[in-house]
Amino acid sequence: MLSNLNDFEIILASGSPRRRELLGGLGIDFRVARLNDVDESYPDDLPANEVAEYLSKKKAEAYRQSLTERQLIITADTVVITDGEILGKPTDAADATRMLKALSGAVHQVVTGVTVMTTAKTVSFSATTNVRFAPLSDEEIDYYISQYRPFDKAGAYGIQEWIGYIAVEGIEGSYFNVMGLPIQKLYTVLKSYNR
Repeated sequence: MLSNLNDFEIILASGSPRRRELLGGLGIDFRVARLNDVDESYPDDLPANEVAEYLSKKKAEAYRQSLTERQLIITADTVVITDGEILGKPTDAADATRMLKALSGAVHQVVTGVTVMTTAKTVSFSATTNVRFAPLSDEEIDYYISQYRPFDKAGAYGIQEWIGYIAVEGIEGSYFNVMGLPIQKLYTVLKSYNR
């Protein structure tokens, strides 16, 4: 499948092992590249549900100058939103605890923005998944943070880890989006690319 991509060198511009795993599941060859100095700020007045797509575009633009016509780059950004507040990656254990307490017993949104770019075409989109958490005890939160150290994850949790097993009562939308890449939507977009 996706033989239309055979003429492209596909680059996943992400340090996320979960995104590597999900893209690998499509059965396409790709390599990982990552610029470390991309500015991930966004306008204060940007609606929370538009931030992830805005950042995915910003990340893609950082590669535009070096992109050749045979390359296709994929960038992504994921945010967790609760009560209108964006929960990014926690800075430390106390910040992770604050985030998980905010998610406990409530519904939150996970939004992933994706940009697919070649020299000829750029497509950006986002996907939203609603996630309902059961109430979490302080002991459960402390255990998860100490054992799994979720400091590289938006909202301080990975749905595919222990916390997902014990906290997620239900989801509406793509499970893979919560992991960091709405892979079905991405597959549909990739089918539209030709050299």
